[in-house]
Amino acid sequence: MNLKPIQTALSKQSLNGWLFCDFHNREKLAYSILGLDIRKPCSRRWFYFIPHKGTPLKLVHAIESGYLDALPGKKLIYSGWVQLHENLKKMLRGQKRVAMQYSPMNNIPTISTVDAGTVELVRSSGANVVSSADLVQRIYSVLDAKRFSTHQLAGVIVQAIKDDAFELIFSSIRKNKALTELDVQQFILARFKEENLTCGNHAPIVGANEHAADPHFEPTAKNTKRFKKNDRVLIDLWAKRDVPGGIFYDITWCGFIGTSPPPGYKKIFGVAVRARDTAIAFIEKQLAKKKAIRGWEVDKACRDVIAAAGYGPYFVHRTGHSIDTSVHGQGANIDGLETKDDRLLLPGALFSIEPGIYKGQIGVRTEVNVYIDLDGRAHVEGAMQKELLTPEL
Repeated sequence: MNLKPIQTALSKQSLNGWLFCDFHNREKLAYSILGLDIRKPCSRRWFYFIPHKGTPLKLVHAIESGYLDALPGKKLIYSGWVQLHENLKKMLRGQKRVAMQYSPMNNIPTISTVDAGTVELVRSSGANVVSSADLVQRIYSVLDAKRFSTHQLAGVIVQAIKDDAFELIFSSIRKNKALTELDVQQFILARFKEENLTCGNHAPIVGANEHAADPHFEPTAKNTKRFKKNDRVLIDLWAKRDVPGGIFYDITWCGFIGTSPPPGYKKIFGVAVRARDTAIAFIEKQLAKKKAIRGWEVDKACRDVIAAAGYGPYFVHRTGHSIDTSVHGQGANIDGLETKDDRLLLPGALFSIEPGIYKGQIGVRTEVNVYIDLDGRAHVEGAMQKELLTPEL
């Protein structure tokens, strides 16, 4: 763990320090940021305090006194709860603004992982607990050029696999060969393995017609359907290079198994494309003016387009999410619906823009990845879909 960037970030935000804690290996974010091995059993509570300057402090139980030895700092040891409370007060004496993995009103659920009782305990020491949300994205989710390059490398391969998946569908129709949604999903997974990519614990979404209208459809042996002519198809796939520090690439494309998509389907897809492009243009405009941008503001710019077209009730999820070593990362989300994400989109931020409309048996989504480079310019990495994909039948 490198203390310098953390302490620099604390100073910039006028925070006295950052308090990490855990019990029973629950606080995954703390382990990731501190570089601890979450597989090492934790049977007693520990606390680790990084001040904005000076030496960190550790508080560990007597029977696990070496648990934080991999981290720098002075050690305090407790055995009983009274001693735990006393030592925590010593750690935090004079510290007025202390960041923890807490979010007021649970506004950002991915950050709000410290339980209410622990927050109460820390506040009883005299410290004012504030959210670590901006700290987390600065330390964990801001990408330099080297880390971003792993995203680019994954993107080239993911785009090619997407093309192969649609061609597999179209070819099956031309050859009158049976092919199901599950078959295509498994094809994508096999290609990921061949290319040393991983999609994590969730498999790609491959859906036709009403299945495409389910934003998180999961094809199984029981629910999968065979593709047929005139089907509407949605494929959402994401992956990263299966190497330490690999950054995800995440896209969604739509197609029609026929030469002439129905006007209604084309219209809805066109609205989604227009909303996506409006969101990107808003980001570029604000950056050009050197104005701060918050996640919910981009969501609004995108959502307003869909609402104006009469499809507002059918856009049921946020516009986008942070992307880092997790496909749903720890940075600012493009969200004013599920939460009001007021975190800044920082230089080095990577996130998706993916408006979707799901009405009846029609579902469309168009997803791209946007990176704000360290010079404050926005880039869309990879191809952007403008028209529905169709085969040559």
